Amino acid sequence: MNKPLRTFISGGAGYIGSHCVKALGQAGHDILVYDNLSTGHEWALLYGRLVKGDLADANLLDATLKDFRPDAVIHFAASIQVEESTRKPLLYYRNNVINSVNLLEAMLKNNIHYIVYSSTAAVYGTPDKVPVDETMPLNPINPYGATKAMVERILADTAKVTKLHYMVLRYFNVAGADIDGELGQAYQDTTHLITRAIKTALGQSQQMVVYGTDYPTKDGTCIRDYVHVNDLAEAHVLALDYMLKNNQSDLLNCGYGHGFSVKEVIQKVKSVSGIDFKVVETGRRPADSPEIIAANEKIKKVIHWEPKHDDLDVIIKTAWEWEKKLQKSGKK
Repeated sequence: MNKPLRTFISGGAGYIGSHCVKALGQAGHDILVYDNLSTGHEWALLYGRLVKGDLADANLLDATLKDFRPDAVIHFAASIQVEESTRKPLLYYRNNVINSVNLLEAMLKNNIHYIVYSSTAAVYGTPDKVPVDETMPLNPINPYGATKAMVERILADTAKVTKLHYMVLRYFNVAGADIDGELGQAYQDTTHLITRAIKTALGQSQQMVVYGTDYPTKDGTCIRDYVHVNDLAEAHVLALDYMLKNNQSDLLNCGYGHGFSVKEVIQKVKSVSGIDFKVVETGRRPADSPEIIAANEKIKKVIHWEPKHDDLDVIIKTAWEWEKKLQKSGKK
């Protein structure tokens, strides 16, 4: 019997990371999660063990990698809020770029040469056409997207002169909650549209604010490609397997290839919850793209990703059930 793959996961106690930990655990991986718990939760780890640590702590990071000796790394840990990045750019460059360099240096020092990197559609900025494919130029319009694009470049440059192999997954708008109801989003101050709408339906917020109704889209609000978090977690399992088996590096969009507007999502939340709630329209936020949708032919072809939950109803229903459970449990 083959020994289980040892996988080190930075940021594995967060929303996407915890779903990925579950998927890898179910696939038989031996998992170590390295997380400072700034936005993650220990209760969200259904598999593996936790080392509470920061990527800025070079000594702890090095000692952890030396002790665990992983076959590969999946790197989620990052600051991820677009609007906050426009106000606190240095925080984003430190957390997302400098800490990624720290991780890569520690990996190479310990002869670890495989990494799956959590990137974003924000690297494309406001694309000239949709859907966007992986060959389109990167033109991020906010510091968050810029940090992710920089790390993609760092990975490519490093791979040219070392044994490093990488898989970059460019996430579109990740949403929903675990199909089994065990996990979901649990941020105090979430900026995710679906979660904000659901929290408003549950009475945790007095009103739902829509930022910008004058975009060049069908109803004037931004259009996004929403991908269910379980499908995204499965993409990481497949990407890791592909990289290790083929010794290949690649970058892949992770989205469904079609989008919904802000107004459509809010209407769907009202429909799923059976609750009407107050919606207030206001001006645009800085650095929001009008429309961004993934071309996803490449991810389906390269790693044979087959989404199972490509349905806005399923995305919102799983998120709705999770938020009700979260409210009842008092978990934060």
